[in-house]
Order: sequence, then C-alpha cells, then structure tokens
Amino acid sequence: MKIINNTTIPKKYKGSAIVIGNFDGLHRGHQKIFNQAKQHAIKNSINFGVLTFSPLPIMFFNKSIKNYKLVSNEQKFRLFKKYGVNFIINIKFNKIFSKIKAEKFINNIIFRRISPSLIFVSNNFRFGYRRKGNVKMLQKLSKKYNYRLINTKAFKHKKKIVSSTLIRKSLQNGHLDLANTLLSRTWFIEGVVKRGKKLGKKLGYPTCNINIKNYVLPKIGIYTVKVLIGKNKKIFNGIAYLGYRPTFDGKEIVLEVNIFGIKKNLYKKILRVYFLKFIRGEQKFRNSTSLMRQMNKDVIIAKKSLKTKLVLYE
Repeated sequence: MKIINNTTIPKKYKGSAIVIGNFDGLHRGHQKIFNQAKQHAIKNSINFGVLTFSPLPIMFFNKSIKNYKLVSNEQKFRLFKKYGVNFIINIKFNKIFSKIKAEKFINNIIFRRISPSLIFVSNNFRFGYRRKGNVKMLQKLSKKYNYRLINTKAFKHKKKIVSSTLIRKSLQNGHLDLANTLLSRTWFIEGVVKRGKKLGKKLGYPTCNINIKNYVLPKIGIYTVKVLIGKNKKIFNGIAYLGYRPTFDGKEIVLEVNIFGIKKNLYKKILRVYFLKFIRGEQKFRNSTSLMRQMNKDVIIAKKSLKTKLVLYE
C-alpha cells in the first residue's frame, strides 16, 4: 500500500475508485463505504484509494481539543490496508488548505491532480471553505469534472446512524459494549510506557504508565483490559486505571496498567491496551490502605470479567 503525503500521484493511480473523508475509527459505517468502493474497483479492474486529512479538521480549528481521536494515524492506515486499499493520499490540513473553496477543491485537486473515475462519500460529507461543499454539489459537478459519484446510505445500529461522534460518546459514558459493536472490534489505546511515580508498586500493584497522546478519553475509572506488549503476539490479562489520582492529589490524567503475571520493567515498550469492561468510577480514598483494599476487590472483579470476547482488528 502506497502512502502519498501530497496530491501529486503516480499515473497508475489515475482513474481509480476513491473514498474521501476523515474516517476516524473506521467504524461500521465507514466499512460499508470501503467495501462498496472495493467491490467497484475489483469489478472495473482499477485501483482503490483513500483521500484523507491530517490532522482532523476539528482539531486544527480548535487547538484546545487534545483528546479526541479514536485511532492514531498509524492505526488508521493499517485498517485501510486491511480493507484492501492500494494507496492513501494523506493531505495536510492547514490554514492554506482550509481556505480552498469547494469547487476549487474539486477542480484543482480532485479533477486535475487525482482524476478518479469513481468517488465514494457518506451522506453527511462536507468539504471546502466553511464546509460549503456537500454531496449535492459533488453530484451536480460530476459530469463537468468527469467522475461518477456513489453516495452510500448511512449505516444504522438500532435506528441510530453510526458515527465517530456516537462512538466517542459511548466511550466517554463507559458503554464499551456499544462502542466495540459499532467499531466491529475491541477499542484500544496504543502507547509507549513512560516513567511514573511508582505509586502502584508501593501498593503491591506495579503499573505501566502509558502515554495516551491525543486519544479520546473513555470514562474515568477502572477497566478490565487485555494487553499486547510490543510485537509479542501473546495476549496478557490486566486491569487499568484512567484518572487523576485524587487520593494522591494528582492534577494530570494518567493511564496506568497492571498486567497480571508480569513483574519485569516494560519502560519504553509499546503497549496496546484493549478496553473490555468498565468496573467502577474514580474515587478518592482516605488513605493508601483504603485504596489497597478497593484495588484488591477491583482485581477480583476484573479477573471474573476476562471472558468478555476480544475482537482484534488485525
């Protein structure tokens, strides 16, 4: 799979079938579009590509938004590959790009640079300066700019349109079952183990402190998790805490993971932490002894809930 970080693409990718969008999470609604595009590409013996944007436009326009993404760019691209994508056009979303008017985007980038034969978008797709471009405009200008537009109907789950926003809200409310159903896989955070204050070790539960970067934050509290360490394919069981350490007057959000049966130092290792079940919310305890008693109870609950099915994405 070829990753192109500009709009100058090789000739062999001209005339392709392309999907356009942010595709954060590549949920079941996105998957419907991708599968449709792939089928058309195979039927017409053409390449299948994705036109996407980095950073997400909402994060560009709102610098205060830090924890928002369902997946990192690396994860997203791996998911694209899984769905049969031949090439990715990853456009840098910056101030200059944000000022491009809708028809100019179609003319200068879609028509002159990429020249697709088929374009696939979702019903709510918006583009161009001040989001003035929409599906109706793409359809209206399709003959002029020599492409065929295929507008995919929204995918619904229990009468609700599946969207990245709905999944973020589900995670923020601790509804992991719903979020994982809408993604069709178990949601995870992938990050590097960084140095912590070793508070967990002092309490009898050594933890790995994960750099959560700009991932969306699920509901604050305790979770049953499964963990992959680096490139090791063995899956470990564990318990995770996401919160501010109120018992110790903490100020910053932390993700701490206790991996059952692992005592060695995992500093600088990359961990993939799959969130299976929300156990309880964050609490402030009178002292470390009270906290330890609760942690013992949490571990018992976590071990009982490890039968929750883990659905890997690759």
